[in-house]
Amino acid sequence: MDRPDFKDHFSAVAQAYAQARPEYPQALFDWIAAQAPGRGLAWDAACGSGQASRGLAGHFAAVHASDASAEQLARAVAPANVRFVVEPAERSSLPDAAVDAVCVAQALHWLAQPEFFAECARVLRPGGLLVAWSYEGIRVPSDIAEEADAFARDIFAWWPPERVLVGTGYADFDWPFAPVQAPAFTLEVDWPLPRLLGYYASYSATRRCRGVTGVDPVARHAPALARAWGDPARLRRLSWPLYLHARRKP
Repeated sequence: MDRPDFKDHFSAVAQAYAQARPEYPQALFDWIAAQAPGRGLAWDAACGSGQASRGLAGHFAAVHASDASAEQLARAVAPANVRFVVEPAERSSLPDAAVDAVCVAQALHWLAQPEFFAECARVLRPGGLLVAWSYEGIRVPSDIAEEADAFARDIFAWWPPERVLVGTGYADFDWPFAPVQAPAFTLEVDWPLPRLLGYYASYSATRRCRGVTGVDPVARHAPALARAWGDPARLRRLSWPLYLHARRKP
């Protein structure tokens, strides 16, 4: 990995990230495949532990899944047509004009956008699709909202500055190519309480807070969440709206 300015927020929580992050809706990957000019090769850039890679694998003959964190990739699991590679998204090993779709799931805010967009222009074939999405602001049932909001407030100051870009939905980026109108997608899960706590533990803000203060914010808020939740094995519907941008190379 040859990006000296790479800010590695997730290697230290790679196992928690792989176990706790939600899977994306199948309808999203159906739409990407339908919009792509072909189904030969997709690139999952900054793939983390492979959540989007798995979704793409069912629609494309091959998926190039890359991340600058070897620790993240060591915990990635996907079908055999996914090839995981440790490399920065701004300088991939992909050949010119070879990719039908480039996807960036919950990661574009960590990348150097001008360099990455130039790399997309290089590797996408004519008519190829660039799709980037993000999510934040988990929606929880009303009877646990107060406790969930308290946790969110407690860790707010510990988010890295790039995380602010997620809150804007990537609205101010200098996007390449012409926009493609996309439908609205929502990420929905039915989780027990331990899974939600594991998700909170995978936050980069949680790790930073714990590392600096010595206090685990998840452990601090878990008792209040447990009281509001009831039976910890009870499944509750949680959701996140996806903020999606799609662009097509001429």
